[in-house]
Amino acid sequence: MSGRSILKRIDWLSVFIYFALVFIGWINIYSSTFTDEHSSIFDFSTLYGKQLFFIGVSLVTIVVVLALEVNFYERFSSLLYLISMVSLLGLFVFGKTIAGATSWYDLGFFNLQPSELAKVATALALAKYLSDIQTDIKRRKDQFYAILIILIPAILIIPQPDPGSALVFFAMIFVIFREGLPLYYLVILLSFILIFVITLMFGTVWLIIGLVLMIILLYALKRKTLKIPVIPLSLISVAVILFSLSVNFVFNNVFEQRHRDRFGLWLRLEKDPNKLEQIRKSIGYNTYQSEKAIESGGFFGKGFLEGTRTKGDFVPEQHTDYIFSTVGEEWGFLGTATVIILFTVLFLRLISLAERQKNAFARMYGYGVISILLIHYFINIGMVIGILPTIGIPLPFFSYGGSGLLFFTILLFIFLKLDTNRLKESF
Repeated sequence: MSGRSILKRIDWLSVFIYFALVFIGWINIYSSTFTDEHSSIFDFSTLYGKQLFFIGVSLVTIVVVLALEVNFYERFSSLLYLISMVSLLGLFVFGKTIAGATSWYDLGFFNLQPSELAKVATALALAKYLSDIQTDIKRRKDQFYAILIILIPAILIIPQPDPGSALVFFAMIFVIFREGLPLYYLVILLSFILIFVITLMFGTVWLIIGLVLMIILLYALKRKTLKIPVIPLSLISVAVILFSLSVNFVFNNVFEQRHRDRFGLWLRLEKDPNKLEQIRKSIGYNTYQSEKAIESGGFFGKGFLEGTRTKGDFVPEQHTDYIFSTVGEEWGFLGTATVIILFTVLFLRLISLAERQKNAFARMYGYGVISILLIHYFINIGMVIGILPTIGIPLPFFSYGGSGLLFFTILLFIFLKLDTNRLKESF
């Protein structure tokens, strides 16, 4: 396909939103890192100067992604997946530790985070596998291999430790649901999450009491409406109790103290309101200051470079995971609403693009892109405003970081490239 044809067929609404988010993100990175000692936006010793460099690299990458033949991505998806898994394994030997996580390679000018490459490669590999089997994925073997593609990178990332990045991979399970995975898997997944939360909040004893009462209620209704097999119900009950017992072990022995503190704050495990407020100001300091920064912005915000909490460096990591708080303080409700609207329109547009694909690989990859971007967006915003625990994943196209911006760009524009051939059932 010629360059002129690509420019004619590419989805310009998605491209416009991408550039809008990158630009607004850079403006807020500039604001959150600017000091009176800085003079030029092209000073590459500054964080905003480095981000500007990464934006330039991403623009070049867009050209390369769009120039490659559309069948390149499907043909080499398995190889890219293998390379990304090897790069994750290499961290255990050559990785650089930052903020307690060995998640980066030190390349001199910047640090490369291979988990970002793994997200792109996993989305491609999953789409390749699902499109190759040409089924609605009812066979257990197909389900196992599809889930395994997602699990392998997550398992390699968890010990770094980087549970936030690992969580992103699990979001791609929704691609499999879109392609026909039975909904009872989702019920099981949500049940395990619910059991995890209930165990932490009330303990295993109360969970067992609740389980017994539920079984008694079910058998009380059995005579009229239900037929409940005893053996499956017993096995499910044992599995629930064993999982609940494992929750405390994992929470106390596998999670680090910082992770336990964050979950404890999120679930309000401390019942004394005075102690809870103290915890929010200590363990939850980042989120506490972030909430205060957003709250202080009001409706119109304090203005560009006028955020007192931003200039006072009250919010740690404000240029990365907490960049949204800068928007809230300096641009107010109008600014935060604009960012949320842009992301919402992008997600809806990508869903529309995915649904119109005649090629199965392109459709499945599109949903992989949506899953990755959506969970990043949902967790990051939820973390910044205090409704989710601090996990530590960036806001796509927005937060500071060369690896993040580069691979989010690749992730999106591969799909936009595939969409230019949307009328073809095969590549």
